[in-house]
Amino acid sequence: MVVGLCLVDIHIPENSSLKGKRQVMKRILERVKNRFNVSIAEVDDNDLWQRGKIGFSVVGNDRQFINASLDKVLNFIESLNVAEIINAQIEILNL
Repeated sequence: MVVGLCLVDIHIPENSSLKGKRQVMKRILERVKNRFNVSIAEVDDNDLWQRGKIGFSVVGNDRQFINASLDKVLNFIESLNVAEIINAQIEILNL
């Protein structure tokens, strides 16, 4: 079994409230869930207006498939144009 994990730091420019951040985060999380078969959640920076941290994971039996899936999700988040990806950390574990 292969598990792929990704932790993404995002910046939400021109945001001035936690309500606005929640709307952006909800939009990202729901669209990724609907498009890809991944587990995804906001995992940190809950009280910051313009910063967010998203974690998602993919499970499968092929390392190349897992890596490609993680890359596709990252590209999709960037293509939404609602937040800027500052940093992304990917880890792939063989269990």
